[in-house]
Amino acid sequence: MENSTRRQFMKKTAAGAAVFLAYPPARVLGANDRVRVGMIGVGARGQDLLKQVLDVPNAQLVAIADIYSRRRDEARQMAPGIQTLDDHRRLLDMKDLDGVIVASPLHIHARHFLDSIAAGKDLYCEKTMTWSIAEAEQCHSAAEKSDRVIQVGLQHESSGALADTRKWIKDGALGQVTQVESWMSRNTPHGKGQWVRAIPSDCTAQNVNWSAFLNGRPDRPFDANKFMNWRLFWEFSGGNVTENMVHQIAWIMSALDLPLPAAAYMSGGVFSEKDGREVPDTIAVTLDFPDDVVITWQSTFNNSRYGLGERLLGSDGTVEHVAGATDMVTGRSQEITKYFPESTNRAGGSALTSQAPDQNHMANWIDCIRSRRQPNAPVEIGYRSAIAAHMANLAYRGKQRVTLAQAKAMTP
Repeated sequence: MENSTRRQFMKKTAAGAAVFLAYPPARVLGANDRVRVGMIGVGARGQDLLKQVLDVPNAQLVAIADIYSRRRDEARQMAPGIQTLDDHRRLLDMKDLDGVIVASPLHIHARHFLDSIAAGKDLYCEKTMTWSIAEAEQCHSAAEKSDRVIQVGLQHESSGALADTRKWIKDGALGQVTQVESWMSRNTPHGKGQWVRAIPSDCTAQNVNWSAFLNGRPDRPFDANKFMNWRLFWEFSGGNVTENMVHQIAWIMSALDLPLPAAAYMSGGVFSEKDGREVPDTIAVTLDFPDDVVITWQSTFNNSRYGLGERLLGSDGTVEHVAGATDMVTGRSQEITKYFPESTNRAGGSALTSQAPDQNHMANWIDCIRSRRQPNAPVEIGYRSAIAAHMANLAYRGKQRVTLAQAKAMTP
């Protein structure tokens, strides 16, 4: 199935590449022009992004496209007057649309990414950038040939903590960093698995374009559970590695300016969430990088005490970013980033606390559409973090250490 899916994707991509010349370039904005935006996919995450773009000054949400009638109705309630469409291609045909936000399920990101670029639209693509390494290569290549402004939904790239950490590293405050520890923990009430959503009564074959959701995968009867809870299944998801690890790995890779990993290991399993899911709920990842750096990431859905965080361990000092337990309703957590000197090599050093403010990730993209500057989370970090995540998953599923060369030769 995976070989067949990949071949179909490659054929569609080759066909899509020919579309680049069929569309005129996007219009050039003046400094004070309103940016007109469309959205593809307005489920739970898409609706979060919809609220964000509505709050950006001088940006206008014009239209959305979703394959589920309920989501179109919900979007109309959130943004009265917008146009709602059931096919993303109709949205991309809108000539006066400047940018497109892609918030579809992970396994459709690449299709919507490539179609948006081919249509001459600037793009905000939710993380993880793609479902597979092959798709990451295709999207990276298409972006390099394009002049579009592309932001990946790695919001930590707009954090003040990252800006200060980069400065501390540039100033030599950490010395040689050889190891990074990172983690993310959550918990849910007994009997309620992480990510599991109730299935609305109107989630039926009549109200969902099931073929569009499958996106080239083998046809089968409509499955409401897989449609609503796609994050639980490998066919559509990368599990917690692509939902959460990718944010932290991107942050670490950006801070240390790391290339692609040299190798990945991953252990764990479905230990606490016995609800039919395929993706693991308990995870231990190790990523080896060139130039003698190793990164570990641990995660569980069975305990939330330690929230999420990273420790960059250097010969001259440590950066510790901790966010504590996340409030699952508001998404807020206690967050602090500090630098601690190593007395052995930096006896006169002082402890520091990050003071730089966070930037609005969505507003950064809108501003870059106007200025044509590179946004905070460009395709390059989207690509590198996606490859790292997929290498970890391939190692887990194959129960073996996976090198970069092996990963690129494997499917999916």
